[in-house]
Amino acid sequence: MPAVYDNNNIFAKIIRGDIPCHKVYEDSNTLAFMDVMPQARGHVLVVPKCEAVELSDMSAADLQTVFNTAQKVMQAQRQVLKRDGIIQMQLNGSQAGQSVFHYHIHLIPAHIHELGLHEGEAASTQDLAELAAQLRNAIAA
Repeated sequence: MPAVYDNNNIFAKIIRGDIPCHKVYEDSNTLAFMDVMPQARGHVLVVPKCEAVELSDMSAADLQTVFNTAQKVMQAQRQVLKRDGIIQMQLNGSQAGQSVFHYHIHLIPAHIHELGLHEGEAASTQDLAELAAQLRNAIAA
C-alpha cells in the first residue's frame, strides 16, 4: 500500500527551496540535483514537482516530463564523466527500499559492481557543486 504524500518530505523541501541542493537542471515540472549520499560519483536525482509518492501516483504527462529531464541529465553525465553506463533506478515503497516518499529516479553513472552503499558516506560539497556546474553547462550547451 503506497504511503500518503507528506509535504514535509526532504524532496518537497528541496523543491520549495527550504533546503539547498546542488542543482543540475530545473524546469517548471522537474528538478534534477546531486545526491549528497551518492552510490557513485555523479549520482543525480530527478524529481517531479507534483505531489507523488511513487510511480503509480504519476500521470503519463508528469512521467514524460521526468523522463525528458532524465534524458538530458544522462547525456550530460556521459559527456562530463566519460561514462557509457548509467544505472537508472526507481524504488516504489519501503519494502522495495524507497526511503524518501516523493517519486524520484536515481541516475548513477557506474557499472553495477562499482556501486557503493546508498546513504553510506556523504560526498564532498565542493565536488558536488563543481560537478553540478559541469552538468548544468553540458545540458545548456
